[in-house]
Amino acid sequence: MAEPDLIGIVVNDMAAALRFYRMLGLDIPADADSEPHVEYTTRGGFRVAWDTLELIQSLNDDWPEPSGHRTVLAFKCENPTDVDVLYKKVMQEGYQSHKEPWDAFWGQRYAVVIDPDGNLVDLFANFQD
Repeated sequence: MAEPDLIGIVVNDMAAALRFYRMLGLDIPADADSEPHVEYTTRGGFRVAWDTLELIQSLNDDWPEPSGHRTVLAFKCENPTDVDVLYKKVMQEGYQSHKEPWDAFWGQRYAVVIDPDGNLVDLFANFQD
């Protein structure tokens, strides 16, 4: 049996991508900005990796640069107020919004922002845990 262990994100600019994800709270060392491959492991052991477009194309020479939204990362906040606070911080840092915070019918405070490579990133918190 196989289970998910890592999600990879292909980036055009590693430093810009990591700056965005650090702002969301990931503790990624500054010296990783110039690396072609960077990994972050969550407290639960799940890994997120970033690879430069150049690295991916060197491994797969017919790999096309993606377009469109095919994968969304979701970041769980401690509480609904934190969703609004983090969303506001992302906007103040000059990143784009896809959808302002709202109360979703499924019982969560939700917002969607866009990372430097155009990927949608969800910010959410449960109303009750």
